[in-house]
Amino acid sequence: MSQTGHTAHQQRIIKNYYNNREAISLQKLSELVTELYLAEGKARERIWGRITAALEKLDLKPQRIEHLREKDNPALLAKLVEELMARPTSRR
Repeated sequence: MSQTGHTAHQQRIIKNYYNNREAISLQKLSELVTELYLAEGKARERIWGRITAALEKLDLKPQRIEHLREKDNPALLAKLVEELMARPTSRR
């Protein structure tokens, strides 16, 4: 065991998670877009809260996040997800 108390196997799992964190966030965001298309009322507001958190994790500018939220248009959000997925990993 290391100084952190994790086994070598656990350390690899943790390292892989952090190496793939952006891809995981993008996948989660694309799932939220689908949920947003179907949601109404309070459920839609809850989903926007989760979307906002996901976008913040992807280091999007607060102004862009606010713009998307004001427009409340799932198609705009879907287009953003496509743009983010098309970026090379090093630019993300």
